Amino acid sequence: MKILKFGAIWCPGCLSMSKIWNDIVSNNDIEIEDYDIDFDEDICENYEIGDILPVYIFMDKDNNELERLIGEQKKEFLLSKIDQYRNE
Repeated sequence: MKILKFGAIWCPGCLSMSKIWNDIVSNNDIEIEDYDIDFDEDICENYEIGDILPVYIFMDKDNNELERLIGEQKKEFLLSKIDQYRNE
């Protein structure tokens, strides 16, 4: 499993999630790809990223989308999703 995270430096939701997200990433052995909608426009277009940020896309080992979370999320909810898809 890997997680694609889409955000922007000006995004209030992304800023409020940054501490939570950094804690999750530093304490879990997961593959992360982090994209900024202002600098990674082609990738954002490929994944049809809209105006509500951040976006977390959970991918399986074959790069198939498992689930997409849009907007601010609670830490416990993100951790539960990581546990759910960890072996995918």
